[in-house]
Amino acid sequence: MTDRTGLDRIFKPSEEIVAREIEGELIIVPLTAGIGDIEDELFTFNASGRAIWKGLDGRKPLKAIIGELAAQFEGDPEEIEEDVLGLVEELVKRRIVVEVV
Repeated sequence: MTDRTGLDRIFKPSEEIVAREIEGELIIVPLTAGIGDIEDELFTFNASGRAIWKGLDGRKPLKAIIGELAAQFEGDPEEIEEDVLGLVEELVKRRIVVEVV
């Protein structure tokens, strides 16, 4: 895992996207060319992805989000940590989320 997604880091949605929940589905729309994939214009998340996304509010470190999700889903904290870090790494790479400095 890269240092960019360390557990003490805090992330928030990029200002270059719009996220809306429509009929229970979270949809992310890039506002700027070069955000996300060239092939994909819209992004959606499954239930666990939506739960992670809601935690990326610019206030909580990743370790707090992982703790909340582990309690909410009664899952293995190591597995949840791996899922959170994997998704955040991908979202950072696609410039959908940015680190709060």
